[in-house]
Amino acid sequence: MVRQKVEVRREEILRATIREIEARGMATVRVGDVASSLGVSSGLVFYHFATKDGLLVEALEYAVDRDLNRLDKARATGANATERLKRILSSYGPTGTASGWTLWIDAWATAQREPSIRQALTRLDDRWRSALVVAIEEGVDAGEFVCSSPPDSVARIGALLDGLSVAVLVYESVSRAELRRWVREAAAAELGLAPTALA
Repeated sequence: MVRQKVEVRREEILRATIREIEARGMATVRVGDVASSLGVSSGLVFYHFATKDGLLVEALEYAVDRDLNRLDKARATGANATERLKRILSSYGPTGTASGWTLWIDAWATAQREPSIRQALTRLDDRWRSALVVAIEEGVDAGEFVCSSPPDSVARIGALLDGLSVAVLVYESVSRAELRRWVREAAAAELGLAPTALA
């Protein structure tokens, strides 16, 4: 029972941290802000998370994990490699409220000065890229895709998706529909498919 309460409290703190990051930005949020929003002491937050960096890393991972859980489900379904790739591409990028992506973009800026955030971003990005590489390799093996270097294709697709996500969420110069269409068309071109094959 005590263990369960500890886990619930940790989750409450992580959710509050995400709200504070969204309101104040990752670089400026303080442990005191998180504690105040919950009506608890900073000491209680430090009891669960030894450092501010540790709190921020876990909050980022907690938020992005929801996106990555959708990715895992996408990888597990689909009748063939093309269908699985469609699902993976649909699961990545700003969708719905996009809170995971808002934090992701905020973390990019913070990561330039904070090694712990940079390491967390690298782990999370590697997980997505690995899933996409495996999906493309499966498609090549099945004869559905033509691709001489899946990691190179993933690097190009990922860079396009990251850039367009900033255009959607920060500049608001691209719509979500345009992002989805352009990424699918670019992925299709990378894999020797018709432009609409992943639509």
